[in-house]
Order: sequence, then C-alpha cells, then structure tokens
Amino acid sequence: MNRRTFLTRGLAAGAVVAATSTHAAESTPETNKTLARRFTLEAWGTGNAALLDELLCPGFVNHNPFPGTAGNREGEKQAITMHSTAMVDRQATVDDLIAEGDKVAARYSFSATHKGKFLGVAPTGKRVKITGINIYRIERGKIVELWRQVDVVGMLQQLGVAPPGEKK
Repeated sequence: MNRRTFLTRGLAAGAVVAATSTHAAESTPETNKTLARRFTLEAWGTGNAALLDELLCPGFVNHNPFPGTAGNREGEKQAITMHSTAMVDRQATVDDLIAEGDKVAARYSFSATHKGKFLGVAPTGKRVKITGINIYRIERGKIVELWRQVDVVGMLQQLGVAPPGEKK
C-alpha cells in the first residue's frame, strides 16, 4: 500500500469514527428510555448516588426537588443518600416508560423497609411501597431536567403517621 492510499483510507476511517461518535451523542427514544431506566433502577434503586455524574448533565435542574435538597445534581445525590439510608432492603420497578422526542415519562415503584429517620419520621420498621412518576428531558445522552411526583401521602399512611385514605 503506498502512502497516498494509506492516508486516504486513514482519513476515511477517521470520518467514520467521527460520524459514529456524533451519532452516539444523539438521543433516540430508546436510548432515552434506557437512561431513565438506569436512573430509576441503578441510581435510586440501589442508592448509587455516584452514578448521577454519568447520568445527569452538570447543569441538571430538578423542578420538584426532594425536601431539604437543592434542585441540582448535588441535591439529587443528597436525596438518594438520605432515601437509601432510611429506606433499606430496596426493590425498584419501572412499571411504564413512554418516550417522545427529548422526553421520557416513567411510572415506577419502590418497596423498602423504613429503618432510619425519614422526612422527620422516626424508624418504624414497616415495609412500604412508594409510587411515583418522573418526566425527564434528555439532551445528548444526559438528563437535563426532571419533574417528579411521588405519592408521599400514601407512604406516610403506610408508615402510620398520616390518617388512612378512603378505600375504593
């Protein structure tokens, strides 16, 4: 192979690598769903706050932050740490994932045992099921915004510190 052929092939290979790298940074509904699933199961489900450096962009904004935490990446790490310290033997499930454009909606549930002070409630030792819905906005493979709604009242009822709701 002469020098010219080597350089031409090398430049062509470089173009393929560059195109592949650019494509990998683009978000698709499926890659966005995978990211939302990892956030729920791997970060929150296992209490792995360090994983947020990989999943969340540095300028991440949580529009409904956990009580007592900031609505940024560091606040989300604090929330995971507080939750995983108080709620042990955790099991997380993603019940539904719906993706369109740059957004993913996830309906999820957690089962855990209340072994530490949580939201001002002393440990009860009770097993609870916590349900919620997150909506994520994703850019270039990172979560940039989060809107979260969790059934806190249902959890407090299960812990016995809020009056029971109507049974249907």
